Amino acid sequence: MDSQRRIFLLSTARIAALAAAGGALSGSSASAAARLNGAGYPFALGVASGSPLPDAVVLWTRICYDPLHVGATPAITLSVRWEIADDEAFRRIVARGSVQATPTLAHSVHVDVGGLAPGRWYWYRFMLGDAVSPVGRTRTAPVPDTLPGSLKLAVASCQHWEFGAYAAHRHITAAAPDLVAFLGDYIYEWGPYQLQHPARAVRSNESFTLDEYRTRYAQYKSDLDLQGAHEAAPWIVTWDDHEVSNDYANDRDELLTPNFMERRAAAYQAFYEHMPLRLLPLGRRGFVDMRIYQRYDWGRLARFHVLDDRQYRAHHACARPGRGGSNSVTTRSCPDLLKPERTMLGEEQQRWLQAGLDKSPAHWNILAQQTLMAQSSQVPILRPGDERIWTDGWDGYPMARQHLLNSLQSSGARNPLVLSGDVHTFYATELSQDAMRPASRDNPVIATEFCGTSITSSSRPQARTAEYVAMNPHIRYGRSDKRGYMLLNITPEKTTTLFLGLDNVRDSASNIATLASFTVHDGKPGLQRG
Repeated sequence: MDSQRRIFLLSTARIAALAAAGGALSGSSASAAARLNGAGYPFALGVASGSPLPDAVVLWTRICYDPLHVGATPAITLSVRWEIADDEAFRRIVARGSVQATPTLAHSVHVDVGGLAPGRWYWYRFMLGDAVSPVGRTRTAPVPDTLPGSLKLAVASCQHWEFGAYAAHRHITAAAPDLVAFLGDYIYEWGPYQLQHPARAVRSNESFTLDEYRTRYAQYKSDLDLQGAHEAAPWIVTWDDHEVSNDYANDRDELLTPNFMERRAAAYQAFYEHMPLRLLPLGRRGFVDMRIYQRYDWGRLARFHVLDDRQYRAHHACARPGRGGSNSVTTRSCPDLLKPERTMLGEEQQRWLQAGLDKSPAHWNILAQQTLMAQSSQVPILRPGDERIWTDGWDGYPMARQHLLNSLQSSGARNPLVLSGDVHTFYATELSQDAMRPASRDNPVIATEFCGTSITSSSRPQARTAEYVAMNPHIRYGRSDKRGYMLLNITPEKTTTLFLGLDNVRDSASNIATLASFTVHDGKPGLQRG
């Protein structure tokens, strides 16, 4: 669906919403019905879909009349209708039903629609009273034992509201991908509450409570270009740190806050409420512990191992006195870095990953995860131990990285690719056991990594990134002065990755251009330019 048609449908649905009737309410009082009838458009945050399986997909919306005021939506249960069709005009509806949107989950709706045909496109919408949502397009995964000819995958991350407009999402919509992978930092936990992207960043209104996180998500999801990217294709998602707080690790944040787990649980619940995510059963502690690592197969073409490297990781090594979070250290000055028990994924997730790799029938095994996996030394290495590294990324967990690379190598999983975000920089890297030696027969390339820049979030000057590339020979390309996204075209024979950068991140109408292109051929790990 093109951008103009999407905006037209959204505007039309908003006009229709003005006639919304109180008959859509469940257990409503006369006063609540009157309040609802006088409210604005109930689908102000758009629609989304995700977690595609061969026979099922999750449809999402949230009833929200005013993104910045939670109280504008009545604190009552609302009955929301939904439809999914195999044509955009909804002449051939294949499933429909109704679902209760409750205040307990911020009136969010997750419909796990089963019984669908594999490997095909569908269109869906929601209704509340006479109000009709925008129309979203989604698709199911292919039949498990078939080999699709191609998969077009958009990869994005890091969209700080204060650092620019969401033009990259407009270009994702125009690319018409089969699937979107979002690798974390969907929101940032601070910033002024306003519905326009500001000219400069102001640190204010940090989120700590459930209502504050809900408002932050509503602010971000009010953006029409972001809504368009959700409407264009199903998403698979994971989180990073800013969905909760900067540089948190497991149960510890930067400030060593005593009640941090309460804050984390609120943030995790808000994440679920706003993502088209198939939620696995919660434990007795509810959203205090929430498993999001999941696996998705695209026939035998690709297997996505979607990882969580925040919830289970060891605390940062050699943090600054009296603080948690990251630091910049050398391996010589911080021997704790090399402790073998220091984990990034946790034992249970690592076992799950190993099992998925061992049994994978896929041509391409794709690790969708948060942050740069390649070693990224920040100063020239004169002798072993002098590497200065940033401890929040995989460099801060070198033994966990080695364990993961061992798993990839021992599993025999075909064509491993690592997709990364977090560092607001395009990187193309080759992963081997010894990053500082050239690839060779005794130091083979185990996996190829593509790290995407941010949708908006700022980065370091390009001159500094060029120094990083020069100091780390396994990093074949680095570009930090552009915002944008990655677009992968995956076929049985090869995967081609485009690094796409905006002309001007502050301009919602910005053009975009290909900065670099890389190809990985089936059975030949490593990068080829173009």
